[in-house]
Amino acid sequence: MSWRGQRQAHPLLPAALVTCLKRLPAYPGSLLFAQALNCTIASQMPDDVKAMLEGKCLRLRVNDAGLVFDFHWQTTRFAPLKAGGQPDLTIGSAMHDLWLLARREEDPDSLFFGRRLTLEGDTELGLLFKNTIDALDFSTIDLLLRWLPAFASAPLKKAQPS
Repeated sequence: MSWRGQRQAHPLLPAALVTCLKRLPAYPGSLLFAQALNCTIASQMPDDVKAMLEGKCLRLRVNDAGLVFDFHWQTTRFAPLKAGGQPDLTIGSAMHDLWLLARREEDPDSLFFGRRLTLEGDTELGLLFKNTIDALDFSTIDLLLRWLPAFASAPLKKAQPS
């Protein structure tokens, strides 16, 4: 069930795209993901949340894309981690569900209890994640999230000689 109460179809990623994504090295993706977190939510996080995240290894697993982003909170910002270590908390979901979560079209509880969001590892850290996501103001990135699909589907224009 969605946050608004209606069942939604779950779009699947094309197999060829998944094959390509699985071949990408993990660290550049983790670096980009950590930077995206720093630009969007790091400044909103309360000091007690930052303190609890200090030294904790986190992993975001995009199940249907075969992507894994490892990161941690380092004093004042999110920083990437090289893959391979054991995370304290793994957050897993399909790309579409993560997109809905970021756009506030689904809430973490609905995804979790609908078995579309998994939290593995430190239970207290998982609860902190859920409560923090609920409390964040996504209006600062809402415009970007609404603009991104249009940008991605827009045809490329050739540069005109000047």
